Amino acid sequence: MAEFLASYYPWTKSLHIIVVLTWMAGLFYLPRIFVYHAERASVGSETDEVFKIMEMKLYRYIMNPSIILVWVFGLALVFTPGIVDWGSVWPYAKGAAVIGMTWFHMWLGLRRKEFLAGTNTRTGRSYRMMNEVPTLLMLVIVFAVVLKF
Repeated sequence: MAEFLASYYPWTKSLHIIVVLTWMAGLFYLPRIFVYHAERASVGSETDEVFKIMEMKLYRYIMNPSIILVWVFGLALVFTPGIVDWGSVWPYAKGAAVIGMTWFHMWLGLRRKEFLAGTNTRTGRSYRMMNEVPTLLMLVIVFAVVLKF
């Protein structure tokens, strides 16, 4: 298995980067949709229904497949011989940030269900603030992987 992972390393890394980009796009965009949903749509209105459809399609058809593939290709990279230096801090920092991103993904899923049920109590401002979470986690991940501290 190690030989297989090593021989396909460039492909695995490329696919990992591609799905990270699609996942991050969703993590940045869904909270922005929530901002407008919270501020501009009353429960049961036509606008409310349009936002619900947008949120569902983004979450189910882009973000969920992306998070699964991020983890699949990411774990494949972790198990590729010679890629991770477990004596360094960077793999642990990256791992913690990826777990944080995964938590944020799930948090967004719960917020989507609240909008769907018409029970959202958060303001557009709170979604704007939460929209910074993936940016901060992304900075940790990129610096950890590139600088390998």
